[in-house]
Amino acid sequence: MKKILFLLLLGFCTTAFAQNVKDQTLPNPLKWENKKGTVKSLKQWEKRRAEISRLIQENELGEIPAVSKDQISARMSGDTLFVTITVGKESLTLNTVIQYPTTGTAPYPLLIGSSRISLPDTILKVRPLARLNYNERQVNGYSQFRGDTCRANYGFVRLYPHLRDNGAYSMWAWGFQRIIDGLEKLGPEITKIDTKHIGVNGCSYAGKMALFCGAFDPRVALTIAQEPGGGGAAAWRVSQTLDEVEDLDRTDYHWFKESLREKYHDDEVFNLPYDHHELCALVCPRAFLMLGNTDYKWLADESGYVSVNAALRVWEKFGIADKMGYSILGGHPHCMLPQEQFPEVEAFLDRFLLEKDVNTADVRVAPMFKDKVDLSKWINY
Repeated sequence: MKKILFLLLLGFCTTAFAQNVKDQTLPNPLKWENKKGTVKSLKQWEKRRAEISRLIQENELGEIPAVSKDQISARMSGDTLFVTITVGKESLTLNTVIQYPTTGTAPYPLLIGSSRISLPDTILKVRPLARLNYNERQVNGYSQFRGDTCRANYGFVRLYPHLRDNGAYSMWAWGFQRIIDGLEKLGPEITKIDTKHIGVNGCSYAGKMALFCGAFDPRVALTIAQEPGGGGAAAWRVSQTLDEVEDLDRTDYHWFKESLREKYHDDEVFNLPYDHHELCALVCPRAFLMLGNTDYKWLADESGYVSVNAALRVWEKFGIADKMGYSILGGHPHCMLPQEQFPEVEAFLDRFLLEKDVNTADVRVAPMFKDKVDLSKWINY
């Protein structure tokens, strides 16, 4: 009798333990939210993208409000673009200077810097690329270098006071979209810009911004997220298992909704209904390049490595894996692209903005992690 009771108790404890163990594997980005089957075609992927976009906005960022073209007015003064957005009785004007290349002919492909372009001039000046820097402070005054927390004064919050608790990355992605709206409204005859070939680039917190901007705007042909760290390309789940990195509990909550931390802190992160490999996958079927720097542990590049490989499965599903790449190296200062990474960047710029016949199929560089990080622990689809 005692033996039977012991076995019953052991079975109960084992079952209870099993129920408390979190499933650490990354969600399958191709599986429908209702768990009934997976995406079979690019047409279906657009619907799945909408599901992922909604989940990220609901849980992490807050709403990125849509803006109709009749709410937008735009003009050029010299080389400066002015875009005014009107919502009800409030309006916000964004302005930025377009730098035109000295080679090539208009309309020019355009590279937009999220806060600033972090790629070196030696790569850019020799190419017929127009450039502009998106000044995100015109939308939301916060940056990690300035403690401006007066949200009521943010341009975005004046237009949308009910969204004052949004994370900054939703506001910045919204403003980035308005710049492209203005370019489209004026047209290439006025702007000299080819809006079919727009890229976005930024580094560190602006590398995160570049990823969010590229993920949420399908008009962006190329996204280059440079050293985006935790909260960027890195998966929240994977970062939770690493030491001394930016994870969901240790990031800046000006950037994300406070409710993200409240609901998914500590091991609750494994209950998050998506992860940042799916943020990366939102860029598909367009081009995406992630650049990492293993000299800075805080950037969680091991997590980024797992995440981009998990996202890669989406591009692979549709036979376009050559549109997605990564290069993760050390031996250089933060946000200072080393010459060793020039070829990867140049290949993606040339192919996806300049339409050159360049091979991007083998841009998978991560010597510190390749064959050393067990991807099967995280990716089971």
